[in-house]
Amino acid sequence: MQDAISVFMGRRAAATISESGWRAAPFKTLIGASGGPKWLILSELDKVLGSELLSYATQPVTLLGSSIGTWRHACLSQPHPAAAIQRLQKAYLYQEYASTRPTPQEVSQVAEVMLQEALGQDGVKDLLQQNRFRNAIITARAKGITRGKSGLPLLAGMTTAMALNILSRRSLGLLFDRVAFCHAELEEVPFTRGFNTQRVALNEENLIPALKASGAIPLLMCCQAAISGAPKGPYWDGGIIDYHFTLTPNTAPGLVLYPHFLSRLTAGWFDKALRWRTRVAPALDDLVLICPSDAFLAKLPFGKIPDRGDFRALPPKERVAYWEGCVRESAQLAEAFHVLITGDDPLHNVQVLQ
Repeated sequence: MQDAISVFMGRRAAATISESGWRAAPFKTLIGASGGPKWLILSELDKVLGSELLSYATQPVTLLGSSIGTWRHACLSQPHPAAAIQRLQKAYLYQEYASTRPTPQEVSQVAEVMLQEALGQDGVKDLLQQNRFRNAIITARAKGITRGKSGLPLLAGMTTAMALNILSRRSLGLLFDRVAFCHAELEEVPFTRGFNTQRVALNEENLIPALKASGAIPLLMCCQAAISGAPKGPYWDGGIIDYHFTLTPNTAPGLVLYPHFLSRLTAGWFDKALRWRTRVAPALDDLVLICPSDAFLAKLPFGKIPDRGDFRALPPKERVAYWEGCVRESAQLAEAFHVLITGDDPLHNVQVLQ
């Protein structure tokens, strides 16, 4: 069971956890990446993370995320995180559409329903009123030619962004600003260098719109045209800029916990096809990266984790059955993680990054 997960640690993180153990480790930042259905392979592990590790935190933790990572973090910030993750897992597994090619409007409506079901009646207030977990919800605010909200103007803008990104990732800053919607007590947002990063305080009016915006995939979903308290939109998926995050600190991030789908990190959404912008876990001294092992992935149905292509490749009943199977298998990750954080050897099978 232990070989189901791979754990990579920077040298300082390894020294800290070796001395203190997992539950007493002073984690300061939790990262949640974009990836849509990929999160399902972490959903059982998230339950353990929320109830058996983060619950021991004695200092505030910054929950930095984009897209589905922000949804996970919103659940982990609840008084009963495992129950909230369970609700999100169920809503995500059984999302339904009127046809095999739903409109962006329908996809966005279903997304809001999933969020409301996951957070429940008091979830927004509970997230905002607690102070231990300080969410930073990353969005991409379009400007210039990318301001088109639908149809050909949107397609033209995103095509331009893709082309410019091939030349230089920095060029995306001409077309998008990074806007981080933050817990009122969060003073600095780590790993947000460049892209004219702006901070907006979260409140009861803008939390759900910010979560929707952070997961609003262009052409598949609708943008958030405007968000209360924020500069004029439109706002799109935070993964456009921060798909897996660059992990280049702009401020001291402290000990960084990063449960991820893979050991490889891709900076931005448009970088997915650019292999030279994908790298194995970087040697960040404070990083703790947890992911499924290659051996675990090879045993999954179709030899892969769920992804958005499953909507096109499989009929709805087959897709749900496949996703359910992956969630059942993901219990191995949760058990392996539990054994690691509660066992006698906190560095068992850990790979220390050089």
